[in-house]
Amino acid sequence: MEKIKNEELNRLTLEGFKNSEKIPVVIVLDNVRSQHNIGSVFRTADAFRIMKIHLCGITATPPSRDITKSALGATESVDWEYFENTLDSVENLKKAGYAVIAVEQAKESIFLDSFIFDSNEKIALVFGNEVEGVKQEVMNKVDKCIEIPQFGTKHSFNISVSVAIVLWEAAKVYKLDK
Repeated sequence: MEKIKNEELNRLTLEGFKNSEKIPVVIVLDNVRSQHNIGSVFRTADAFRIMKIHLCGITATPPSRDITKSALGATESVDWEYFENTLDSVENLKKAGYAVIAVEQAKESIFLDSFIFDSNEKIALVFGNEVEGVKQEVMNKVDKCIEIPQFGTKHSFNISVSVAIVLWEAAKVYKLDK
């Protein structure tokens, strides 16, 4: 089997990406510490062509060497906005008609494999801090909570891995032209 060369992938240009249809998903990062994780989230958001990223609280913003290193240019393609407080992001998204969904381990969470994404619904996915998760004050304001099933000894995924898993499930419903 022969690998495909980069020039054969027919990827969008930056201008083509900016003008392309997007999946109606906003990622909300609630006080994410690692700039490498933030950069990886940008890269994944570009891969799945999502609408925007909200960077909240202590979450670093571009330009940043560490974000850029793992984003590989995705900070230029994916729109983003900074909010000092995650609750302000959630409030703005709700006013704009988004269903706000935390990705967290919670008493009333729905396992991701049982959650049904609605292709007619705009959603915001809230991902929390690497140690503390999504703040309880934010959890009190979300519409739903989904949880990624796990079967090992650890109780969490790296945030960038969680974003990729959830966006893959969403992308299967919010189909875009390739």
